[in-house]
Amino acid sequence: MHQDNVKVREVLTRHQLRAFLRVPWKIYSGDPHWVPPLIKEQALLFSSPTHPFRRHAEIAPFLATIGTKVVGRIAAIVDDNYARHHDRNTGFFGFFECCNDVRVAQRLIHHAKEWLRRRGMDTLMGPLSPSTNDECGLLIDGFDSDPFLLMAHNPPYYQDLLEQCGLEKAKDLFANLVVNQGTIPERILRIREAVTRRTSNVNVRRINLKDIKHDAALVREIYTEAWQHNWGFVPPTDEEMTFMVTRLKSLVDPDLVLFAEIEGRTVGFALAMPNYNLVFKRLNGRLGIMGFFKFLYYSRKIDEMRIMMLGVRPEYRKRGIETLLYVEIFRKGMAKGYKRGEMSWILEDNHLMQRAIEALGGQKYKTYRIFQCSL
Repeated sequence: MHQDNVKVREVLTRHQLRAFLRVPWKIYSGDPHWVPPLIKEQALLFSSPTHPFRRHAEIAPFLATIGTKVVGRIAAIVDDNYARHHDRNTGFFGFFECCNDVRVAQRLIHHAKEWLRRRGMDTLMGPLSPSTNDECGLLIDGFDSDPFLLMAHNPPYYQDLLEQCGLEKAKDLFANLVVNQGTIPERILRIREAVTRRTSNVNVRRINLKDIKHDAALVREIYTEAWQHNWGFVPPTDEEMTFMVTRLKSLVDPDLVLFAEIEGRTVGFALAMPNYNLVFKRLNGRLGIMGFFKFLYYSRKIDEMRIMMLGVRPEYRKRGIETLLYVEIFRKGMAKGYKRGEMSWILEDNHLMQRAIEALGGQKYKTYRIFQCSL
């Protein structure tokens, strides 16, 4: 195959967008661990200028073909909120899918770079689809199991493709797995008792779905305070938080969204979600009438959860509140019969959190990598 045979075009029509969204079905045919995304949800990001992310970001999808055959895709992204928060001209790529041919990958990365250069960016980073508040990172270790909700999965050869395109490691992210052995481990009970003694004035409550807007605002506030200095963090806007609440309200288990309060002030929160990937895997990207009934049926069979977010206000750290929230979600999940829980993702240099997770019985089992290069 000659590289000149590879054509990359920006997606500009509805027909091209449909082809862009269907690329994963070509790449993952026969992969038992791939979970099809919901096509309608992804389409909204690319087709609707009123999507909350598009209010502060520009995104350009590209499609690679050889003759009439689609062989890959990529999206180039400029996020103004990231640029303001970090004071950097960093552009991103995401939604990367590619056949196992470095020439196709090189052409895709080249077009993303050129698009970003024209917008004044000096660094390329990714994959982020479309930001660190969404699915991000390239799986480089742990290909032998399904991903949890909103976590990435890709073929092992993707790492080699990106490295041959000149991209290097920026940061690794860890996913940890906790397996329910049927009883609460003694060490978990001891940790909970010790933390409760040290923080006897802490009250832990679950989310109030009748006043979800209030609690969602607390999540955004604490999340921003707790994570604002973290690598790659972009504070979600009010509109993005409202959008997330709308998406998740019908899916959330209120027993798995907990708030820590001290003397009436909310000082921390933890959010876990049932692993709906066990359901989405059976829907094949579509939620029609039959998909709706499948969703209702298989949702009752979910026996896994993902702890997605945890934050404590900076002035209340090192009091054991993080551990208490983890323990309480762990206990509630076990009581509901969850057999496994994933704690993800954790920055590779967040040693304090990684040690706390390991103390709770978590074991690192997947590694995701963010790549970067100079433009």
